[in-house]
Amino acid sequence: MKNIAYIILGIIIGALATYFFCPRQMENGDIKIVKPKGVITVEKAWELDDNWTEFRQAAVDSAAKKQGRDKDNRWTHWSLDDIENYLAFAKHQSDSLGYKMTGIRVYLGVYGKNADVSKKDLTTMFMVPTGKKARAGANSFFSSAVGNEEDVPGGSPLNEGSGGKEGYNN
Repeated sequence: MKNIAYIILGIIIGALATYFFCPRQMENGDIKIVKPKGVITVEKAWELDDNWTEFRQAAVDSAAKKQGRDKDNRWTHWSLDDIENYLAFAKHQSDSLGYKMTGIRVYLGVYGKNADVSKKDLTTMFMVPTGKKARAGANSFFSSAVGNEEDVPGGSPLNEGSGGKEGYNN
């Protein structure tokens, strides 16, 4: 009889451990999706793109000495895999540099005269991890309330997206 009691106790403990420690989906079977701050409408995106064309394109193309079909880049594309891999890489690298990664910052740059012919003097965009210096013993409320996000020193930027010359959604 003792053996049966141990078997039943083992089954109960196993069931409880499975319930509490195994990952499970949310009750409705879906992953919770949170709309990020800053999401805009398609109409607003078109307006911003049209404004860039009206107020910046001539000056940028003139500065890049590009005319006609050889206009300067105005957007950069990274694949979803590249973005996800970069975020994981940047989080790991930031942690190893003593920073808690809190976001990314996107910069505009220019390849310059020493780039290959297809990129020479054209605009590019690159992203850099931002974060806060990790403090030993700091509680999470104080750390998140400080707000001193900076580019992570030594954090590797991501460049080399594919660039384009046409406007929004073209």
